[in-house]
Amino acid sequence: MIYLFTDFGWAGPYVGEMKAVLSRDLPDVTLIDLMHDAPIFDPKASAYLLAALSKQFRAGDICLGVIDPGVGDENRRVVMLEIDDVCYIGPDNGLFAVTAQKSSRCVCHEIIWRPELSSYSFHGRDVFAPVASRLCRNIETASRIIQHASLIGFDWSEQLAEAVYIDHYGNIVTGISAKRCTTKEVLCVANYQIRYAQTFSRVEVGGLFWYENSMGLVEIAANGVNAAALLSVGIGTKFSFVP
Repeated sequence: MIYLFTDFGWAGPYVGEMKAVLSRDLPDVTLIDLMHDAPIFDPKASAYLLAALSKQFRAGDICLGVIDPGVGDENRRVVMLEIDDVCYIGPDNGLFAVTAQKSSRCVCHEIIWRPELSSYSFHGRDVFAPVASRLCRNIETASRIIQHASLIGFDWSEQLAEAVYIDHYGNIVTGISAKRCTTKEVLCVANYQIRYAQTFSRVEVGGLFWYENSMGLVEIAANGVNAAALLSVGIGTKFSFVP
């Protein structure tokens, strides 16, 4: 499978154009639209989401990730990371850093190859997708080994006590693994103190709570209400836990 993870949004031609390149070359490979509403221009927030979502990947899978800014910059490396038997392809802007940190094995390549024709502004279609295609077809692609410690974002914390995504319902996903917390801890954000509940049905309508979401991350929600609007929280808002 090839998983697509971008901040392109679901509207417009960008996802379709990138998938067309892959489908033309790889008609028998399954393409999964994992996420196209990742935080725009925010590879750091997106890195924690991708690291959580990558738990479902299997050996041999490819993740094609594109988050602005910096894509197309001549100083921005194109990288391919072999992380625990899964390949990640995209820009070296921090998107893959947290996944690499949490891995048991990581080999990093800077991709030197470039197509004869390429736009300056759409490397997702013109560079990253062709690299994934060549990998699947076992076509040699010029590259060189680089140290994983040289990746942008490799010095970021493994946990991020900030909002990294707000979903369609207004639930607030954080960059903290729920396994790092106890259910007795109180989450403090925007002058609110929010207690744990296992599910929405354990809280009165309109009530705020935090819980472990399906990705294993701490998530803040309100039963039947948009929690982000209620709390006036946006991506990047910081929070803390107290006993």
